[in-house]
Amino acid sequence: MTIPAASIAVPGRVRALARGAALTPVWENGIGGLTFRTDDDRYIKWGPRDAEANMRDEAERMRWTRRWILVPEVLEQDQDAEHEWLVTAAISGRSAVDPRWIAEPEAAVRAVGLGLRRLHDALPVAECPWEWSVESRFENAARRGIRIPEALHDAPEIDRLVVCHGDACMPNTLVGDDGRPLAHVDLAALGVGDRWADIAVASMSTEWNVGPGWEDALIAAYGVEPDRERLAYYRDLWNAS
Repeated sequence: MTIPAASIAVPGRVRALARGAALTPVWENGIGGLTFRTDDDRYIKWGPRDAEANMRDEAERMRWTRRWILVPEVLEQDQDAEHEWLVTAAISGRSAVDPRWIAEPEAAVRAVGLGLRRLHDALPVAECPWEWSVESRFENAARRGIRIPEALHDAPEIDRLVVCHGDACMPNTLVGDDGRPLAHVDLAALGVGDRWADIAVASMSTEWNVGPGWEDALIAAYGVEPDRERLAYYRDLWNAS
């Protein structure tokens, strides 16, 4: 995922959703999806329909999650035969990979770890209607024609069931100006699973975003000792599915 050039072409659907507001491109993902901020404090997310995690699911999960923690308010969501889009109200925080926080990697990594622990502690497993278990992820991969390697069929015993973020990479934590975790975004895969499924991905993403050497710092901020077996398993599952 990258920050797109200011000159990037704006899709017609995004212009229609903007309703005359000025648009600033803020994010481009690996499948051609784009996110824009409007000058009236909205975010417009648009892209190809995604078989793995779609925006309809994301909107549903954000509405549920807002009962307990801060996530963006859903204003609109819809799709057509080829594309989908989601409009949310802006939140004041910056992504943990905003240049402001990349310049302070220790603070950014700590905020992501603390924020992930807060999410896990706040969201009630018994009330969550979705799964992000190993089994559900295998089924999702199979629907997309992906075969999970045989070695990953022997999953570690569950440590602690939580409501997982499902894509706990650093960009998806918003950080306040005081350096504290503020909110979470990109919740399309949110569901119940082992907490290490999230911790593994969040800590692995530190290398992509701030360089090597920060993985254990994120885990320490979360508040546990590294579990190397579970970290390795859930990183391999992420990469395979």
